[in-house]
Parts: sequence; structure tokens; C-alpha cells
Amino acid sequence: MFKKIMKMYFRAPLFSRILTGFVLGIATGLILWKVSAGDDEWLQNILEWIAPFGTVLVNMLKMIVIPIIFFSLVTGTAKLPLKKFGTLGVLVLGWYLATSFFAAVLGTVVAFVVDPGKSAGMAGVEKLARTLVPEAAALGNVAAKSTNRFATLLNGLFRNPFEALAQGNFLSIIIFSILFGLALRVLLDTVTDKEDLKGVERLVKLFHSAQEAIFKIVEWIMEYFPIGVFALATVNFSLYGPKLFGPYLRIAGGVIIAVALMIFAVYPLLMYIFTRKNPYKVLGVIQEAIVTAFATRSSAATLPVSMRIAEEDLKIKNELAAFSLPLGATINMDGACVHLPVFAVLAANLFGLDLGAGEVFLMIVTVVLASIGAGGVPGGSLMLLFIVLQTMNLEPGQSAVIVALAMGINPLLDMFETANNVAGDNVCTYVVAETQNMIEKE
Repeated sequence: MFKKIMKMYFRAPLFSRILTGFVLGIATGLILWKVSAGDDEWLQNILEWIAPFGTVLVNMLKMIVIPIIFFSLVTGTAKLPLKKFGTLGVLVLGWYLATSFFAAVLGTVVAFVVDPGKSAGMAGVEKLARTLVPEAAALGNVAAKSTNRFATLLNGLFRNPFEALAQGNFLSIIIFSILFGLALRVLLDTVTDKEDLKGVERLVKLFHSAQEAIFKIVEWIMEYFPIGVFALATVNFSLYGPKLFGPYLRIAGGVIIAVALMIFAVYPLLMYIFTRKNPYKVLGVIQEAIVTAFATRSSAATLPVSMRIAEEDLKIKNELAAFSLPLGATINMDGACVHLPVFAVLAANLFGLDLGAGEVFLMIVTVVLASIGAGGVPGGSLMLLFIVLQTMNLEPGQSAVIVALAMGINPLLDMFETANNVAGDNVCTYVVAETQNMIEKE
């Protein structure tokens, strides 16, 4: 009987198993939230047995994300002619900046339509945020030290590669891996001694073999996904339940609507314009990565899944996928660009600020620039919210109230935000691959 059940389980499509685990996790979490009836100690005792299964999934993904970035980027760059690499780099960066700007504009428009905080009194808002204001203020102190985003970004580009690999510094790893791969490419093109050339070719093959081994580990981890996703969903919804949809309904609604428009309208329209292919078929292929991002709330943890889908399902050449996807997980934060304007408009409504055309434009530009490298900033989009609010001339105490309010709903919104980020990474990679003949021939 047990063997039959296991056969049926593994025969089912992986995405169906992941989705089933996620739905069951939501149901289990809401039941636990209801049964606990505010008894935090009882709930924590239960979650101590469930949470590790979700943590294991996230840790396994984080375990392999750094080797994937390193080996894939070195291999891909070494295989790509130098002129082609420059063209692809410009296209990928241009696409990421353009979609981030579009996401910030869309988020701003939706924010003004939804108009969060318009009918909310300060007493109610402060009551909601009171318990988190001290934590938000402490986050603000860290953000104040990181206001020069350009300097922070530039300083993080060139670091000791071994230190970067150990600490998971994405920007440094990407830069070093690209330089190493470019050096191998130059040697392949210029070395005349046959023995030396064979040595370089063997080294490239070694990196390729290491990459294949890492992808085999990814296949094993994917079989554990339904269990891990079930645990993650159970923990999230048992802790927060449906209470987030009460006073936060207008805020959550604005962000979720904007994210849905980006994923199901903007990206498909752009894909059709540039590729003339059915965009919803592509979304169907990358849905596994989107759901993974939604459950794990981590672009970095989703990267192994995105890489596997890009190369095995979409047949995108490794040279592009190995460059575009890790870079997107680091600098492409369309979800944050959608998310931040909603809280900026909320702040304007609560504190009686007048947002004219100049202020709105400055806010949009700030959101886009602040989002670059958000993945490497402690506190993620919450810290970036301080930077955006500073351009609105809010007092530190006022900014702390808004960030505290954001912290209260962040577990929910972060799911949608991360799903948007990962969808944007995959769409960019696919469009560039189609337009630059980087799809493997059947």
C-alpha cells in the first residue's frame, strides 16, 4: 500500500505536488492559528516541530546557490565570444533598468488609485505599528549609514573572492566569476602552445562538469520541495493568520494588484512585442520558479530552480542564463519597485504631504536607484523604504511609524514581491535569448 502511494506521488508532476503542499500548508496554518486562539506558547511548541522542515529547504537552496553562480558564470563566460558578451550585458542591464522603472511607475499609479491611509486615523495606525516602532527605528539607524547607494554598490563590486564566496556577497562573486571566465576566453583565443591550450580547455571542461554535478543536486532537492513548501506555508499562516487582511486590506490590495498586473499583463505584453510568441506558455513553464519564490520569499534561494528551468525547459543557452539570472537575483527588484510607492503614498496621506509632479518623479527615480542591490542589504525592501521616505522630508519618528506598519504586513507582501522579482528575471532572460538567438536548437 505504501509503495503504491509513493509511486502515485512521484508520478504526479512536480509543480502539482508543490502547489498541493502549499495549499495544504495554508489550510494547516490557518487551522493552527484558529485553534491556538492567541496562546503563543502552545503555537510555538507546535511550530518547533514543523518549522525545521521548511528551514531545511531554504538552507539546502542557499547551500547550492553560490556554487551555481560561480561555476555557471565561469563556464558561460568562457564559452561566449567577447563581442557577444558585451552585447548581451548591455541588453540584460538595459532590460532590468527599464522594467524596474516601469514597475515603479505602475506601483505609483496603483498607489494613487487605491489611496492607502486616506480614511485611517493616526491613532489607529500608531496602535497597529506601536510594537514594531522601536525595531523600525533601529533599522532606520542602519539605513542612515547606507544612504549613499552608489558608493555602497561600487565598494561591493571588488572583494576578496574567497571572502565573497564564504559570505555570499553576490555582486563580488558575479564580478570575479565573469572576470575569471573572460580570462579563460582570452586564453582560448590567444594561446598558441598546444599543451597550454589543452590545459585551459581541460579547466573549462572541469568547471562545466562541476556545474552539471550541482544541477544533479538541484534535481534531488526538488523532490523535497513539496514537504518544505508545506512547512513554510504552515509556519507563515499559523503565525499571522487572516488578521493581515483587516486594517491592512487597502495596502495589501494595492501591492498585490500591482504585482498581478506586472506578472500577468506587463510581462506578457513585453514578451509578445519582442518575441511574437505566446507569453502565457512561457509563464506556464516558469510557474515553478514563481511559486518557489512565493513560498521561500528569497530570490537567491529560487535561483537554482530558475537556472534549471531556463536551461532544461526553455532551452536557453548556459552562456546567457548563467549571466542574466544571478545578476537579476542581485539587482532586479521589480517587486520592490511596485511595493515601495504604495507606502510612500500611505505616508503622504497619513502626514498630510502634498505630492506634486516633481515629488512623484523624484520618488520614482529614488525607488529604482535604491532597489539596485537590494538583495545584499540587511532588511531588504524595508530598509530601502527609509531611503524613499527621506526624499519626502519626513521626520525620523514619522518614517519609523510607516516602516513599522510595513513590517507588520511584510511577511505577506514579501511573498508577492519576491514572486514578481523572480518572474522578471526569467522573462528578461527568455526575451534576450529569443532576440539574440540564444535558444538551443532541438
